[in-house]
Amino acid sequence: MTVPVKPLKTSIPEPELVSAGHTACQGCAATISMRYALKGLGRETIVVIPACCWTVLAGASKRSTLGVPVLHAPFAGAAATATGVKHGLLARGDETTLVMAWAGDGGTYDIGIQALSGAADRDEDILYVCYDNEAYMNTGIQRSGGTPRGAWTMTTPAGAERPKKDLEAILEAHHIPYLATVTPAFAEDMVRKFKKARGIRGFRFIRVLSPCPPGWKYDPEQTVRYSRLAVATGLFPLYEVEEGRLRLNRPLTPRKPVAEYIQGQGRYRRLTAEAIAAIQAEIDARCAALEKRAG
Repeated sequence: MTVPVKPLKTSIPEPELVSAGHTACQGCAATISMRYALKGLGRETIVVIPACCWTVLAGASKRSTLGVPVLHAPFAGAAATATGVKHGLLARGDETTLVMAWAGDGGTYDIGIQALSGAADRDEDILYVCYDNEAYMNTGIQRSGGTPRGAWTMTTPAGAERPKKDLEAILEAHHIPYLATVTPAFAEDMVRKFKKARGIRGFRFIRVLSPCPPGWKYDPEQTVRYSRLAVATGLFPLYEVEEGRLRLNRPLTPRKPVAEYIQGQGRYRRLTAEAIAAIQAEIDARCAALEKRAG
């Protein structure tokens, strides 16, 4: 006798706006993230993509992987291009279509930060998303401003000496109406935040922690596990900031030791016990500060 299986209850919409047949690496979190983002945003969305992995994944014109319009932008100009698209829509009387800039950490932390800052400062009515895989993955794994201290890249073979740039602090300094962090291991949280961002006017920013199997040097099947561990260790807290008010979306205490997250990632193979202890201390201090701010 076959027992009928009850469908899993979920708040995630069923329509799919990312098609099969794209060219992403196995276990690519950036494709999972785009899938959830568009589930939250819906079809009335235009995606602006600068040079990054998704430039390739989206596909050439008329054969796009995405079920929404896509515009490819210069590496440094994602935010500026998205701003122009939004003003063009407004000039045509379209006030409902959302424009999303979707850029990697290289095009956000480094090459595109001037246009990003300008759009945030003007409070342009766009959503800017950084899918952060913590290096320039599309061009061969070079260090970016988003690369964590101690991580191997082709340009930091002994491990990055500089700490990761605090991008959220930079965006908060622009007094934007909405900022959030997400990662694909927590799908419902991610879809909810994109839905919420759609309903807010002004400049919105979401950073996605996007594990990369070839860049981080781990087995592709572990992508969701590392996304989850990043949150469970406090390395990547899930929170949102609305009009300056911070709300934690998952508790930061108790936490798993960061060594569980580091273990198995080849990019951290040179880290010493002392270096791991230093990373743990940094996480503990940051989590304590976030908990205090959240009240």
